[in-house]
Amino acid sequence: MPTAVLTDRERTAVQAYLRLLHTVRAAFDGPPGSRRPAVVPPAVLAEAEQALAAAGLTGNEEEFFRLLRSWCPERP
Repeated sequence: MPTAVLTDRERTAVQAYLRLLHTVRAAFDGPPGSRRPAVVPPAVLAEAEQALAAAGLTGNEEEFFRLLRSWCPERP
């Protein structure tokens, strides 16, 4: 698989998305039955939205997720 070279803005968008994803996952961590709806701090969501807009990826989810897959491929 060829390695994608991300621009600084694309890399920032991917990193912001991953922080958002980890924040949501952390809200669901815990013993079974103790799960609560995810509460995402407004600053985390705003960071992700701003980074996506700066990278020109707002409204272009297909391109964004292609970049995400190339930069952070799933582990088996």
